[in-house]
Amino acid sequence: MKWSEYTWQVIEERYQSILEMPFIKELSAGTLPQEKFRFYMMQDSLYLEHFGRTLSVIAAKIHDIRDVLAFMRFAENAIVVENALHEFYFQDFGVTDKGVLEPACHHYIHFLRSTAALESVEIAAAAVLPCFWIYKKVGDYIYSHQNTVNNPYQKWIDTYGGDEFAVAVEQAIAICDTLAENSTPETQKRMTEAFVMASRMEYDFWEAAYELKTWK
Repeated sequence: MKWSEYTWQVIEERYQSILEMPFIKELSAGTLPQEKFRFYMMQDSLYLEHFGRTLSVIAAKIHDIRDVLAFMRFAENAIVVENALHEFYFQDFGVTDKGVLEPACHHYIHFLRSTAALESVEIAAAAVLPCFWIYKKVGDYIYSHQNTVNNPYQKWIDTYGGDEFAVAVEQAIAICDTLAENSTPETQKRMTEAFVMASRMEYDFWEAAYELKTWK
């Protein structure tokens, strides 16, 4: 069994709980209040900037030149391509200020940045993988189950349920599997721990958006 297959089994229950979240159900139905989606987009835009920087750190540390180029492309897409999605909704919702990093976003990005800086590249690559893989799985799920016409969040669904994003996700998974295959059992264990932690933070990110969680 590949590392990715085993690790996904570990977080399968967490993934199923994400699909049951009110945020995801209402996003799929097009009934999610704009206030909650606006909060999410503002935080996600801030998140993607730091996520892109984290991917760049991994690109600088990873050995295989093909993987270097892959992570450089991932970083570019996070900062440029996906930010275009946010700009679309910002204009549509009249958002002019992204605000500040609220607790869930702050916690998540600092976990990723510290992992990329202080841990081995294998563990760092595993830590960023849920942001690719879970988003793709959620996008696919919504795309195949939605029955809503003129969903105001369709552009978001199309971005993460589309073929172009699927290619990047498959590449990121394959890189992690290769890194795991060439590492020690202890490193593989720590890769899984990093993946699990990031998966928990994915859940917390959507929950925080639905509940509009800000600093006290």
